[in-house]
Amino acid sequence: MARYIPPPQGKLGQVIDVIVLLILSIGALYIPLWLGLAGSSKVPVTADQPTWESLGQNPTMVERWQQLGFADPAAAHDMITARFDYSFTWGAMALMVVVIVGYFFMMLRLSEQEYREVIDEKFGGENIKGRRM
Repeated sequence: MARYIPPPQGKLGQVIDVIVLLILSIGALYIPLWLGLAGSSKVPVTADQPTWESLGQNPTMVERWQQLGFADPAAAHDMITARFDYSFTWGAMALMVVVIVGYFFMMLRLSEQEYREVIDEKFGGENIKGRRM
């Protein structure tokens, strides 16, 4: 059997491929942040008169906060009590599932077409059992 040799790609095509992949990668990472769909949404717990003790800070922690420029507990309160907001909507969850499942089936379909083309080139349009694909 002849070894499969893929068609060659020119330098310009490779440069365009790299640029497109770079744009897609940066877009996939940045667009959810830009649309507000991802990121660190923190909700601080409110307190009227916070003290280092009420914030759960020991003397060593207090010393480190002061070294960072937070002289009183009120200044560091929001950073200490901030908790991540893990809430979500079922609509966004359903949309994510539809996108992932749709991408999976699209990749299966495209892979099947490429697989058939390779089999066509290698075996002359017939699969192993001798039938046309």
